[in-house]
Amino acid sequence: MSKTADLLVEIGTEELPPKALRRMHDAFRDALDLQLNENHLPHGECIAFATPRRLAVVIRDVPLQQADREVTRRGPALKAAFDADGKPTKPAEGFARSCGVSVDALQTLETDKGAWLVWQSTEPGKDCAQLLPDMVEQALKQLPVPKRMRWGNNTFEFVRPVHWIVLMLGETTVPATIMGITSGNMSRGHRFHRNEDIAINTPAEYSHTLEQQGMVIADMEQRRESIRTQVIEAGKACGGKAVIDDSLLDEVTALVEWPVAITGDFDKRFLEVPAEALVSSMQDHQKFFPVRASNGSLMPQFITVANIASKNPSQVQSGNERVIRPRLEDAVFFWEQDRKQTLAGRAPQLHKMTFQQQLGTLGDKQQRIVLLATYIADTLGFDVTQAQRAAELCKCDLLTSMVYEFPELQGIMGRYYALHDGEDAAVAAALDEQYQPRFAGDTLPASATGQVLALAERIDTLVGIFAIGQPPTGDKDPFALRRAALGVLRIIIEKELEIDLRELLSKAASGFDENIDADAAVESLYDFIMGRLRNWYTEQCDYDVHVFEAVLARQPARPLDFDQRMQAVRAFNEMPEAAHLSAANKRIRNILRKSETKIPASVVTSLLQEPAEQALAEAITEQEKIVQPLFRQRAYADALRSLAGLQAPVDRFFDDVMVMAEDPALRDNRLALLQGLANLFLQVADISQLQ
Repeated sequence: MSKTADLLVEIGTEELPPKALRRMHDAFRDALDLQLNENHLPHGECIAFATPRRLAVVIRDVPLQQADREVTRRGPALKAAFDADGKPTKPAEGFARSCGVSVDALQTLETDKGAWLVWQSTEPGKDCAQLLPDMVEQALKQLPVPKRMRWGNNTFEFVRPVHWIVLMLGETTVPATIMGITSGNMSRGHRFHRNEDIAINTPAEYSHTLEQQGMVIADMEQRRESIRTQVIEAGKACGGKAVIDDSLLDEVTALVEWPVAITGDFDKRFLEVPAEALVSSMQDHQKFFPVRASNGSLMPQFITVANIASKNPSQVQSGNERVIRPRLEDAVFFWEQDRKQTLAGRAPQLHKMTFQQQLGTLGDKQQRIVLLATYIADTLGFDVTQAQRAAELCKCDLLTSMVYEFPELQGIMGRYYALHDGEDAAVAAALDEQYQPRFAGDTLPASATGQVLALAERIDTLVGIFAIGQPPTGDKDPFALRRAALGVLRIIIEKELEIDLRELLSKAASGFDENIDADAAVESLYDFIMGRLRNWYTEQCDYDVHVFEAVLARQPARPLDFDQRMQAVRAFNEMPEAAHLSAANKRIRNILRKSETKIPASVVTSLLQEPAEQALAEAITEQEKIVQPLFRQRAYADALRSLAGLQAPVDRFFDDVMVMAEDPALRDNRLALLQGLANLFLQVADISQLQ
C-alpha cells in the first residue's frame, strides 16, 4: 500500500476582502479536494483555514505516489486492421507505432459490437510532489474571487498580491513557483505582533504553530467562536446583552487574526435617535456590536473587536469612541432635519427620481401601487382608506437624508417619520412592513395594511420588469424578482389571504402606460411564480415533487387554495391506498384518452351488467354525496380520505370487467363510469401524477 503524508498549502497575501473570505475558504478546500480526486490520489480529511492574510488547507493522508493504473487503448476494428491476406493495414501499423510496439504485440478485444485491436499496458503512478504545483494553480484559478488584480510587472492575477507560499507534503517542502513566488515551509506571523517568518515543521502542526509562535488563530470557526464569547462577556460586563448579527460576526472574523474585544461608550443624548439608525451606524459602518438593556432598549455602549492585544486598551477604546462620535452626530442631524418636512410633502419629488428607464419614475410606481393596494384591500375586505394612504406614502422616505445615508433603513424610517407626522399607526407600520420578508425566513407583515402594501409593491415590480423583457436569467436577478415572487406567495399562503393570483397580475398590468404591453407578460410571469412555488415546496418544505405536479395539473389560481390541496395530497400520498388509486387513475386516463367516441355525460344504470361495475357505480354515487360538500368547504384532506375507500371496488372492477366491450353501449357506459370516478379525484388534484 502506498505511503501517505499530510499535505499543507498556504497562500500568504495582503489583506483579503472580508465579505468574500468565507466563500474563498470553502472553495479553496473543495477545489484542492477535487484536484486530488481527479489525479487519483485518495486522501483523508480536508481542513480549511483562512485569515485576512492567508488561505490554507491541510489534507490528511495524501499518497506520496499515484497507484499504477491499467490502461487499455482501443485501436481500429479487427476487420479494418488486416487485409484479405492477413497482413496489417496502415491503420493497424499506425496504432501500433503510437503505442510504441509492433502489431504482433497488440491484443484483440471482443465486444457486442465487434472485435477491436487494443493495447493494454500499465501506467506507473507519478509522484504526488510532481503533480502538486499544477493542482494548486488549478485550485486557485477556480476560486470565486470578487475581482482579480495584477501587481508589479506580473501577468498572473489574484484577488490580492501574494507574498509567500507554503507547500509541504509531510516534513518535506515541495518545490514550486506559483504566481512568481517560490514555495517553502516559512509562514508569517501577525502583522503587528509577530511580523516575521515562522517555520512550519509538519502540516499537522500548522494551526498550533501559528497560534503559539505567530499570534494568529488560523481556524475561522475557532476565531469566530472566540469573538462571540468575548463579545457576549463584554456585553454582560456592561450590564446588558450584546447584539450579535451573524453576518457582522462573519465579517469581523474575516478582519482579524488575533481578536480582542474592547468596550466603548457614547453620549446618552444620541439615544434620542431611533435605535435602528444607531445600530445601523455601529454595525454597517464601524463593525461594532451594539448593546441592549434587559428591557430591549439600546445602551450607550458598543463593543469593537481589535486585531491586537494592546498594552494600553484604553487608548484603543478612546480611538474607537472618537471614530463613532461623528457618525452618531450625523444620525442626529439627519433625524432632526428630516422631521422638518412631512413625508406627504416629499411625494412630488418622487417624480424626479427614476425607478427604471422604461417604467418611469418612483412617482409613477407609487401611483400604480396606490391603485393596486386599493384593489387588494377592497378584494380582501380590509380597510381601503388605510391601504390607500399607506401606498401614497410608501416611497417618500427614500427622499430623506437618513435613508440616503443608510439605505437599509428604508421603511423603518418611514414608520418613524409617519408617526411624527401624525399619520395613523396602522399606516406607519405598513410603511415598514412593505419590505417584509426582507430575506429568506424573515417575518411577514403582521398588519392587514402591511400585507396589502407588501403585495402591491412586489407585484408592481414583477409585472413591470417582466413587461419590459428583463426576467431573471441564470444567476442574474438584479431586481431580486425571485425573492419578490416568493415573498408574494408566502404572504398570501401564510397569512391565508383569499385572492386570485392571475387576477391580481392582470389588475397590476392594467395600471401601466399604453406603451408598456404588460398584459402580454402576465402568463409568463404566472409560470415564473409557479416555478418559485415549486422550489419552495420541494426545497424548503420537503414536499415530493410529484405531489406538486399533481396539484399544478388542476391550475388552482389562488395560492391559498393551492396550499390546501398540497397538504391534502401529501397526506393522501402517505396512505396505503394511494399507490393503487394513483395507478388506477393513470390507467383510466390512458383508457379515456384512447377513446374514439364521445363519452356520455352520465352513467345509465340499466346498462350496468357485471356485479363489479354495479358495485363501483354504487360506491361512486355514495362518495359523491359525502365529498361534494367537503369540496365546497375546501376540506380536501377529508375528501381524499373518504375517496381512499374506493380502492377495493376499483380494483375489483379492473379485475372483473372488460371496459372496451364489443357492445358500443356497454363500452361507452363503462367509460362514463370511469370518467365519473376520475372527475371525483380531479376536484382536488390529478393523482395519476403521483406515480
